[in-house]
Amino acid sequence: MPLADLTTVAAPLRAARTGLGAFNVVHLEHGAAFVAAAERAGHPVVLQVSQNAVTFHGALAPIGMATLALARAASVDVVVHLDHADDVDLVREALDLGFTSVMYDGSKLPTEQNVATTAEVVRLAHERGVSVEAELGEVGGKNGVHDPSARTDPGEAAWFVAETGVDLLAVAVGSSHAMTTRGAVLDTELIARIAAAVDVPLVLHGSSGVSDEGMRAAIEAGMTKINVSTHLNKIFTGEVRSVLAENPDLVDSRKWFRPGLDAIGVEVERLLRWYADQ
Repeated sequence: MPLADLTTVAAPLRAARTGLGAFNVVHLEHGAAFVAAAERAGHPVVLQVSQNAVTFHGALAPIGMATLALARAASVDVVVHLDHADDVDLVREALDLGFTSVMYDGSKLPTEQNVATTAEVVRLAHERGVSVEAELGEVGGKNGVHDPSARTDPGEAAWFVAETGVDLLAVAVGSSHAMTTRGAVLDTELIARIAAAVDVPLVLHGSSGVSDEGMRAAIEAGMTKINVSTHLNKIFTGEVRSVLAENPDLVDSRKWFRPGLDAIGVEVERLLRWYADQ
């Protein structure tokens, strides 16, 4: 199937109050496992390459082009998304490579500069038919938009979408990045108010810290794109540790890497079904 545009995939899910799983590709093998899981589940999936992953690999092109190749060979809709990019030049490179979605993260900028730069990214991306995700900035919390105490104001969300023209909006409703436990409590009433105030799909970052029941409630309240990374990293690493502990003489990385991939593949399939089969 051809690469899918994020807006095209997310819009009907938003209308149906179902979720779209978005998972971070740290290594190419992660992307292959995620696509296979999406094919088993029969649901679309978003493969995310973050700016942090680009830094780890030393460049966008190798991991980006390989992820695009996986997406083009898939039998379900796959979006290839640049995640949390605060570098406009990196956004331009992703557009040139053929990414079908980008997230420009101007959350650390003053509001006026964030709006202006985000609007420029939207212009560049829309010229290529590419979707843009953005987030508002340090709304209600000293430690950033995804501090658990931060909250997005529905009126400000509507203003930001109107001023920038973004296609999806990441909002702060009680989650936090890099949580290794799943005890975050989301404000579903606020999610519903924001969803009613804007006409674009909402995105939840920090979903790794939210329980299954919490995610189901968030989706029913109006959340659409669900970003998951740390939760899968924890499962992968735990499985690898177990395999190596049981087989201390292993030296072939394929023999301990594969069990980790299999474990996250099972979880991604489960999550895709949980988000969508309601």
